[in-house]
Amino acid sequence: MDDYSIATGKRKTFGVVDYVLFSVILVISAGIGFFFAVKDRKKDSTSNFLLAGRKMSVFPVSMSLLVTFLSALSLLGNPVEIYNYNTMFWYLCLAMVLAIAAASFIFIPFFYELGITSAFEYLELRFSKHVRILGCLLYIFQTMMYVSFVLYAPALALTAVTGINLWASIVGIMLIVTAYTAMGGMKAVVWTDTFQAFVIIAGLLATLIQGSILTGGFEEAWKVAADRGRVVFDVFDPDPKVRHSFWTVVFGGAIFWTSLSGLNQAQIQRAISLPSLTKAKISLLTSLIGMIFILTIGFMIGIVMFAFYANCHPIKFMNIITKADQLLPLFVMDILGQFPGIPGIFVSCIFSGSLSTLSSCLNALSAVTIEDIY
Repeated sequence: MDDYSIATGKRKTFGVVDYVLFSVILVISAGIGFFFAVKDRKKDSTSNFLLAGRKMSVFPVSMSLLVTFLSALSLLGNPVEIYNYNTMFWYLCLAMVLAIAAASFIFIPFFYELGITSAFEYLELRFSKHVRILGCLLYIFQTMMYVSFVLYAPALALTAVTGINLWASIVGIMLIVTAYTAMGGMKAVVWTDTFQAFVIIAGLLATLIQGSILTGGFEEAWKVAADRGRVVFDVFDPDPKVRHSFWTVVFGGAIFWTSLSGLNQAQIQRAISLPSLTKAKISLLTSLIGMIFILTIGFMIGIVMFAFYANCHPIKFMNIITKADQLLPLFVMDILGQFPGIPGIFVSCIFSGSLSTLSSCLNALSAVTIEDIY
């Protein structure tokens, strides 16, 4: 414990090996885009760029669906939600089941059978061209706002505890993701998402395993959290002012995630890139397993993190960090900082969450711009 931030009052920062591994993972992501840009240089049709010629396979699309909206905001925020409040948010896994079921059997079949590229084409079929353009413009505005948060918030949190320059990371990440998305199209986005999904899982598992070891095992961490009121699953109060109850998390979460999984252009585009509706459904249902797995790991990290800092809150007592979003990076640097390269993998995990979301959103924006505006 002597070299932990709560003992020294100082934050650890990246070492050379961490920077190298972090850079390598970013280069691999960019390299996938370059590969498909060269490989498909003679296939310059709009369908190939936006939908990969509708010939994608189930596994990579499943991985892409999995990480598209599990952004760095979720990866950083979910453990902190457990740390600061309680485990009621764990019911989000049940909300995911309802959302993916609705997307798989109601919304995606509807859009797939229409044979469209942009979801907003339906608005013209149902209403008028003006409604279609209005819907498209609202989506572009909303997505641009969302992308700014996905890019800036994680960079701000990670800068505070790793020493990475804020604007250098923002500009660098945006240049990389724009380059491989623009060059490689849908194939680059999907296969890069697949690679980044494994980076995310590796980073989260490393954090959970080492954190559990240092707190005496996950069972002991769970006991500490339970004794201090963090393990709660019985809030069924219908009062909407309650932070999290069964009803708000499950049904509110189901509505929110249905809008992302079944009605968002980025998700629809992936589903219709598959050669058949059956494969699109399988891909969505497969992504559900991964979503629950990643969410569960994140919530378990929240339990372990609470047990680790149970007697000395880094914000309340030490002022080592100033925002709750910085807790997880601080925790990682504390427990994994002595292993050269491992913090670099974790930060790559967080930025992979941003990259996957950014690339999917950029690809979706290009689709609606081409199909609905021009």
